[in-house]
Amino acid sequence: MGTYRAAQVATANGSFEIVERRTTEPGPDHVRLSVEACGICHSDDSFVSGGLPGVRFPLVPGHEVAGRVAELGEGAANAGWSVGDRVTVGWFGGSCRHCTACRQGDFIVCENLKVPGWAYDGGFAETMLAPVDALARIPGAFSAADAGPMACAGVTTYNGLRRSSAMPGDRVAVVGLGGLGHLGVQFAVAMGFETVAIARGPEKAALAEGFGAHHYIDSTAATSVADALRALGGAKVVLATAGNSEAITATVDGLTHRGELVVIGVSPEPLGISPLQLILPGRSVRGHPSGTAQDVQDTLDFSALHGIRPTVETVPLTEVGEAYRKMLSGAARFRMVLTNG
Repeated sequence: MGTYRAAQVATANGSFEIVERRTTEPGPDHVRLSVEACGICHSDDSFVSGGLPGVRFPLVPGHEVAGRVAELGEGAANAGWSVGDRVTVGWFGGSCRHCTACRQGDFIVCENLKVPGWAYDGGFAETMLAPVDALARIPGAFSAADAGPMACAGVTTYNGLRRSSAMPGDRVAVVGLGGLGHLGVQFAVAMGFETVAIARGPEKAALAEGFGAHHYIDSTAATSVADALRALGGAKVVLATAGNSEAITATVDGLTHRGELVVIGVSPEPLGISPLQLILPGRSVRGHPSGTAQDVQDTLDFSALHGIRPTVETVPLTEVGEAYRKMLSGAARFRMVLTNG
């Protein structure tokens, strides 16, 4: 069937290399995608470093994939897919459909979740195979480079907010103004929340305003973040996108009574929250994991309606090593995206 190029790492923490692989046919209920773009997510480093159980090398990462259906496996047409369809594949790369969570219809917390780049080769390549339950359609208003990050960064922030306890008109704070946070601010504004952006440094104020935030809190200022939130009246919900436990913890006392801390930023450090901070005002803390393919579809449709897009920097697949280093260093603003063609 020919060959394709893929960017792989041969060992944990190894360097990326471009290799030629033989193209394979999709199996039952799978499709082969022609990958047009793939975002680089910070969680890709958990795979590249070998820090997650079951990661196998050589490894082709990538779970913010956008492209077109190139070939159908048996049963894929019955699921409504056709060659040429524009689709994304995100963190949700398919489910087992038989664990307790799946039997309850809660597929995103499947005990055997199939994350691309972990369960199977991801989108740092010219083509890849994916199960049909992982596919979401790309609206015509989206380019591939913009659609890819919405399948992970986009759906995680969108879902984190729409499944929170906040109602239109409530005050919502977004911690972090990076790859996740800059989308979280845009979603919060479009959902009708009074939106507070929290980040490090006074220079981020203009960025926050550009994304539509009504207020900006500089976490490096003399006034504590919690005091600054209370001065505004407190936040009904804090969406914590920053991968920094100290920054997340600093917001808790800025929540209102019955306020909710929604954590989507990953950090190995524990949160320094006392039971009394939660019990007396009736506050809650909740971790939120991404979203299913239907959630990605909802995210893309909502974003198309409201003109919400990620801010991306595109580079060709052959420059994956430099792009990956730029993501790790924090120099990227806001999403590095690999492109083919």
